Amino acid sequence: MKVKGKKQFGTTMGAQTDREIQELKQKYESLPLEDEIKKFVDMPLTQKTLKGLLDSKYVAPTEIQRKSILTALIGKDVMGTAITGSGKTLAFLIPVIEHLYMNKWSRTDGVCAIVISPTRELAYQIFETLKRIGRYHDFSAGLIIGGKNLKFERRRMDQCNILICTPGRLLQHMDENPLFNASTIEMLVLDEADRCLDMGFEETLNAIVEHFPIDRQTLLFSATQTNSVKDIARLNLRDPIFIGEKTKSEDVIPELLQQNYVVMELEDKITMLWSFIKNHLKQKIIVFFTSCKQVKYVFEIFCKLRPGTSLLALYGTLHQDRRIAIYNDFTRKSNVVLFATDIASRGLDFPTVNWVVQMDCPEDAVQYIHRAGRTARNKARGESLLVLTPTEEQGMIKELEDKNIHIKKIHIDPKKLFSPRLKIEAALAQNTELKASAQRAFVSYVKSIFLMKNKDIFNAFKLNLENYAKSLGLVVTPRVRFLERLLKKKGSETKMVTESNDFEHEDSDNDEDFLKVKRVDHDLGNNVEEVTLELPKKNKVLTKAAAAKIAIRKKLTPNEKVNFDEDGNVIVDKRKEIQSEVPEEYENKDGGINIEIAKKVLSQEDKYDKERFRQLVKQRHKLQKDKLKELAEANLQSNTADSESDDDVDLSWLPDPDLIYNADRKTEENVTSEMNSSDDMEEPTSKKAKLTSKLTLNDAESIAAQLLANKV
Repeated sequence: MKVKGKKQFGTTMGAQTDREIQELKQKYESLPLEDEIKKFVDMPLTQKTLKGLLDSKYVAPTEIQRKSILTALIGKDVMGTAITGSGKTLAFLIPVIEHLYMNKWSRTDGVCAIVISPTRELAYQIFETLKRIGRYHDFSAGLIIGGKNLKFERRRMDQCNILICTPGRLLQHMDENPLFNASTIEMLVLDEADRCLDMGFEETLNAIVEHFPIDRQTLLFSATQTNSVKDIARLNLRDPIFIGEKTKSEDVIPELLQQNYVVMELEDKITMLWSFIKNHLKQKIIVFFTSCKQVKYVFEIFCKLRPGTSLLALYGTLHQDRRIAIYNDFTRKSNVVLFATDIASRGLDFPTVNWVVQMDCPEDAVQYIHRAGRTARNKARGESLLVLTPTEEQGMIKELEDKNIHIKKIHIDPKKLFSPRLKIEAALAQNTELKASAQRAFVSYVKSIFLMKNKDIFNAFKLNLENYAKSLGLVVTPRVRFLERLLKKKGSETKMVTESNDFEHEDSDNDEDFLKVKRVDHDLGNNVEEVTLELPKKNKVLTKAAAAKIAIRKKLTPNEKVNFDEDGNVIVDKRKEIQSEVPEEYENKDGGINIEIAKKVLSQEDKYDKERFRQLVKQRHKLQKDKLKELAEANLQSNTADSESDDDVDLSWLPDPDLIYNADRKTEENVTSEMNSSDDMEEPTSKKAKLTSKLTLNDAESIAAQLLANKV
């Protein structure tokens, strides 16, 4: 009975779904006017979508949502442009959800829609928004970005109906994952389309589009939309509908955004930033830098200095889980400073950001728009501050005015600036890792300025690098090798041109003045005159490895030591020469390598080496035997000398056995006197020799024992 009830319930739900789909298709044929739509309920949307929007507190659509959703629902290709924070994410997610519902897409049908985002954080934000508004639908979605578990993604690719991804990771799955099938795709969405279509992603996106079917719906959204016919052709757009003003750049700037800029010397930027943070401790601030290494160093040194507010850093080299945690942390807090690169400049919806500070000049006006658009979102107020150096001011302001972006110049009160340079230098002196980070940040900034395309704004040769290094706390200016090589190359070329024009031949009666050299002040060109780069001169120690590299590069033949015998003939070291005959044929052969001959060469040379090794072993054994023989002879001589010294015993202290010893004292005295007289008459050496020749050691000991017994 339960099974039957479930069947009846499923049949009823299926009938309701079919009825709802038919009603929506009828509404698509007569869409309401844009002015008539005041809320999402007024749009022809499914009940599940409307319920998800209501639970997420999305009630009234924005202008870009009213225009694009109605157009996308009927299957048209859309190119939408709107100011930052105007709700472009919902403008393409709602049509995607409705398309899957209207076509009864299930989990077993594969991938239906793909949303491509240029950054991981933006893809994560889109995925979170999709989970909120599509919670009541049955289809599945997947987040495919770098830094996540690739094996986990591979196993579940065929179970997802919507993929939200970055270009690089999507192409990796297309090339490596056999479960991924792109032939079922019916919708393609590019968020921040101008960034996805630029030179950085051109090859990747071209490879991705080749996998997609031509018969599909394409939606492009960005604050600064592309108008290139080439881009439209690459994506196979079919009569796209342009929504939003695509000719006026001021329309992409929020009305409540207050734009200012300030001119500061490069070495004063750290002081200005520190003072700015100290004066805005209770506000939410985003600070943009050009490179990851700059963000990392400024974040580390400011954490050491402790300005009195929360500090976060978001840059590309962080692990993806860490980046998502920082993004969520910044979104949740109200008083915080986020140091970030341009990965945070596009599409990310940070709520209630009070200030956007661009410490490094943006690449162009488009990049400025996206950075400044992180504040003043959803009709809220915000302020943007652009920090320019004197050399960047004229070119950047001109480019902004060409895009109809008007920005106001302000001046900072010097009394409110206080430099943390002494504290920074002390911190770097105590921490070698922090010092290395400062050096990397220095080189990274110079490299980024050098690689900028617009040379009217960015000129690395005009930077005062010595003062900039001191502002980072570095006592010694780090070397910038690529600038050194470039300056050296320019200097050598200029010198060649100068010397070729300096020599003049003049007719003179004096032969010594036949050739004169005249030094003339030549114009060396703008690029060389404007060089203010002072590089430190160091006496570099020339190592053996460096000397060898120089010799190889200059093709120098090193000196060789040659030994001669007494007749003047060269002594040849056979160890360094090839002994067999086959190698001569092998070396004289022209072109290529003959493996067979090479094997013969190795085998013959191996035989010679083994024979030579045997001779060396024999010589070593002979030397060892000679040493052992010498040691044996020396030990024998020492033993003989020891035995002779043991036999020669001095027995002069024993009494004479030929004399008769009496008990009375007088006799003893007479005997003693006689012995003394006899000793005087004879040499002691002869007597000693006599005793030694007649008595042995045992006899002498027995006699001494008897004498002692008689005496007792």
